[in-house]
Amino acid sequence: MKKKKKWIIGLVILVLIAAVVIGVFLYAKSFLSAETAIREDWSIDTGDLLASDEELNVSVFDADVPSSIGISRVIPEENEEEGFTYYDEDVQRRLAAAIVKLADVEAFSMEEPLAVLNPFGTGSNGLYLYFNTRRAGTIQYTIHVDNEDIPDYTATAYEGEGGIRTRHEFQMIGLVPGEENTVTMELIGKRGKVLSSSSFTITMPETMSGYPVLLDSVDGESGSELSDGLYAMIRVGGHTGYAFFYDNAGVMRYEMVLEGYGLDRILWYKGNMTVCASAYKIAQINRLGQAVAVYDTEGFELHHDMVLQGEKGKIVALASDTSDEVNLEDMAIEVNLETGEVTQLLDFKEIFSDYYENDASELTATDEFFWLAGKKDWIHLNTVQYLPEDDSVIVSSRETSTIIKVKNVHSEPEIDYLIGDEDFWKGTPYEKYSYAQKGDFVPQYGQHTVEHYDGEGLEEDQYYLMMFNNNYWVNGTRDDYEIEDLPDSVGTVLASDSLNSQVYVYLVDEGERTFSLVHSFDVPYSSIVSNVTPSGENLVVNSGTANVFGEYDIQGGLIRQFSYECELQTYRVMKDDFDSFWFLPAE
Repeated sequence: MKKKKKWIIGLVILVLIAAVVIGVFLYAKSFLSAETAIREDWSIDTGDLLASDEELNVSVFDADVPSSIGISRVIPEENEEEGFTYYDEDVQRRLAAAIVKLADVEAFSMEEPLAVLNPFGTGSNGLYLYFNTRRAGTIQYTIHVDNEDIPDYTATAYEGEGGIRTRHEFQMIGLVPGEENTVTMELIGKRGKVLSSSSFTITMPETMSGYPVLLDSVDGESGSELSDGLYAMIRVGGHTGYAFFYDNAGVMRYEMVLEGYGLDRILWYKGNMTVCASAYKIAQINRLGQAVAVYDTEGFELHHDMVLQGEKGKIVALASDTSDEVNLEDMAIEVNLETGEVTQLLDFKEIFSDYYENDASELTATDEFFWLAGKKDWIHLNTVQYLPEDDSVIVSSRETSTIIKVKNVHSEPEIDYLIGDEDFWKGTPYEKYSYAQKGDFVPQYGQHTVEHYDGEGLEEDQYYLMMFNNNYWVNGTRDDYEIEDLPDSVGTVLASDSLNSQVYVYLVDEGERTFSLVHSFDVPYSSIVSNVTPSGENLVVNSGTANVFGEYDIQGGLIRQFSYECELQTYRVMKDDFDSFWFLPAE
């Protein structure tokens, strides 16, 4: 009887373990699917219908938000139809034309402006304002809410080139969702004198995403000041299809609404913010929130990163072939922002053909990333940089823990170098490309956001590579390889309270074919995702699986750390001052 009882208990335990494993598998699959899903619901709550424009197929509604001035919404008639998206150039042109018509209806003043909430469907708490003033100047505004945890927010609106003006048109950034905002606008003359002022109140709707408006934060021991600007949180787990912009107090000042996915990186082209609108679209968005250009990636799924090729008007983006059901994240495409043409640039299965054919295997149910069983995530590219001087790209491969440079990408692509644990490539045809490690340090493992920088006093063939060193080793697609004597400081688990990740800066010497560690400091451990990005004289570091980001001085001293909510991970946090876009640069 006792043996039978033990057998039953053992069976129950096995069933429970299997249930947990299956649950994790299904959850992970669902999470990955959500990352690339396309938004289906674009509906927006409105008040009464004010007017309809049959020519533009657009209606104007009362915004139905408590306010001391009139607030409107401009909505395409088809916004609740299946397949609708705001990331469509025709939709955006119609909305812009409707707003121009509204501006021509009457003479709007600073006291009674034309105000349109979320005018182009791309920013839930962006407020378009249009009015005229008798005297010329710039508009400075201060936003106040009666919440002791939310400080006042002051900015000067950027209204295009040309300085002071009497006709004003801008998107107000900074209104706090879910709060009554008291806004004071001041007209500042060319000598800095306040020429006139006005105020209004508006109670903003809650966030569309449901994400918290205020982040918890703690100050570090560094005496340095935080840089100016807004932190952009992208691909927040459970809230993909949005980007959240927070100020230095951890207050959400803008909620960008996307078709899906996340920004990956913010690029600037001809004064427009250029971002991923979904996993299948790139968009250029102007300062008013209008998506003035939208590019379909035509059979490719975007992932992880993209970068501009200098002034060429072309983007290099990491991608997967949507027709390939096995291989993941092993290609680069080129998107021409002038013509909209999308072309395949690099297929790493061809560049590493011997490794791909003889060493790379499919993931299995017993691997660390078992939810990708049956897939070949054999290289997992997560960063791309373009160097025009030799038509090359530098990419980061998480799966091989290697930084790879490929040159002549537009003619005859070939490997230039490999940087990482030299042992990984020994015995392969690629061993000859490995740069020698110079100095005694633990090389990077599972790195993300490798960025190329020049520096003063360097020789011609030298430059820096800065990265988020996840300090996490896993390789589920090379069955015949194990690292000998992996240091105890390197993580092999997805989560840990006893390990650290690091910011690493390498000095790369292409003449000597070496790399050396010239600067590093510890940050909270994050096995996957994450980033380090410069902001002024500081560094912004996101530890994505630890659910924290911080701003550090250049020596690695923590200035302030923010914690956030998410499911599993948040991919990147970047910071920008958004000068000459949303805000007028300080003189």
